[in-house]
Amino acid sequence: FPAYADADLDALRAEIKQMKTDYEARIQSLESRLQSAQQQAASAAQPAAAEAAAPAPTSASAFNPEVSLILQGRYAHQRDVPERGITGFLPNGQPEGTTRGFSADESELVISANIDPNFRGYFNAVLNDGEIGVEEAWFQTLSLNHGLTLKGGRFRSGLGYQNEQHPHAWDFATQNLMYEALFGEAYTQDGLQLKWVAPTDLFTELGAEVGRGANFPGTDRNKNGIGSYALFGHVGGDVGESHSWRGGLAYLSTRAAERSGTLSDFAGVPVNTHFTGDSKTWLADFVWKWAPLGNASVNNFKFATELFRRTEEGNLLCDDLDAANPSACSGGVTGPYRTAQYGGYAQGVYQFMPRWRVGYRYDRLFPNTREYGANDATLPRPDYDPTRHALMVDYSPSEFTRFRVQYSKDRAMQDQDENQWFVQYIYSLGAHGAHSF
Repeated sequence: FPAYADADLDALRAEIKQMKTDYEARIQSLESRLQSAQQQAASAAQPAAAEAAAPAPTSASAFNPEVSLILQGRYAHQRDVPERGITGFLPNGQPEGTTRGFSADESELVISANIDPNFRGYFNAVLNDGEIGVEEAWFQTLSLNHGLTLKGGRFRSGLGYQNEQHPHAWDFATQNLMYEALFGEAYTQDGLQLKWVAPTDLFTELGAEVGRGANFPGTDRNKNGIGSYALFGHVGGDVGESHSWRGGLAYLSTRAAERSGTLSDFAGVPVNTHFTGDSKTWLADFVWKWAPLGNASVNNFKFATELFRRTEEGNLLCDDLDAANPSACSGGVTGPYRTAQYGGYAQGVYQFMPRWRVGYRYDRLFPNTREYGANDATLPRPDYDPTRHALMVDYSPSEFTRFRVQYSKDRAMQDQDENQWFVQYIYSLGAHGAHSF
């Protein structure tokens, strides 16, 4: 019995020793796994802490400049009219007439990028026949929060709908008659813009601008302070899954000093005019878009319309344009000048199949009231409303290429009933940001 008891105890001791060895091995394994997990957690925490300390850009390329080049050219078939204008508008701010035949339009070089987590920069240069012009050059804040953004530098004003669009984004080969009469092409500010987007389901945007006021209808007066200011607001939203809309109202106030223009007296003799006074413009815009279930790749339709009312009040100087051909304004005649003019355009563009669109635009202006004061006896006021019809078809083989044919029935000038044809190409090279609504 004692021998059996000793053997049993030895077996029990051996079993306990084996169990102890197994437990120690398991504990060591668990400790090793725990240590490895702690090391991995520490490694992951370091970049996370760095990201928290310095917020990363929205994408890996946000700080790398987006560079694009817009190439444009066209063929224009129209009459040889030396001095184009818009009857009843003094002057019209319209740029030089389109070159007849083949021409390379202005190319646009665009560079944009996030400067740092707080600011974004944008630069747009226009290149044409050895000349370079700065179309836009501005900075914009990214971190003001509460729906606020501040923009500074040179920028296209937030007035209206089409004003912020560059020519390559237009739906037609030419600008509408309203913008030609009001701004020449578009109104650009050298100044500051503050914009606020409300935190509401209905899109609500309010903006204010102050600037130098050097662009038409104002003039550069070489002065300190504010030369012009603008206020604008937009609201919009979706209607179901296939419709969206936006409407807006804007106001521009500026001043001109000896703004030059050209008219004809009652005898048809060209005369110089110089306007000094205040110019105030109201604009209203509305845009409605349709795309089946929000998918615009196959079919879509866009309707856009804008209306304006511009008043100007001050003094008008009328003088001879050519001393060898004296006019009724010989010696210079200055008198009060007052106008109240309005007009607008409406257009529709329909994509009837992928890559193909057709569009129609109607422009009409009303010169309305024109008081020349002491010059009433020398300067006529034609009872004529300028109009223009435009019909276009364009084809876009890709999002970077567009070809367009346009026909215009132009009656912007009294006694000029002109048929115009345009064939246009637009190419976009490089990275280019999306266009606005």
